Amino acid sequence: MDIPGDTREDIIKRLRRIEGQVRGLQKMVNEGRDCDDTLTQFAAADRALSRAGFKFLSATMEQCRLHPDEATRSGYTPENLEKMFLRLG
Repeated sequence: MDIPGDTREDIIKRLRRIEGQVRGLQKMVNEGRDCDDTLTQFAAADRALSRAGFKFLSATMEQCRLHPDEATRSGYTPENLEKMFLRLG
């Protein structure tokens, strides 16, 4: 399912931010930075990635709701959507 452009752009923006966080984490590990500070950044990147994933799935599910015939033809059945949702959890 194709998600709306503004939602796609928001997700891409989030992913770019996460990419920066991961580069920062690499630097922190290479520099031997404090464990507590580094783990705080790991947790922040993890939460940000989860939120981006849920936003992507939410947008996909909305498109399935708006276009149920196309969703079914593409294999986005309620059962498959539930499996996808549970993979993020």
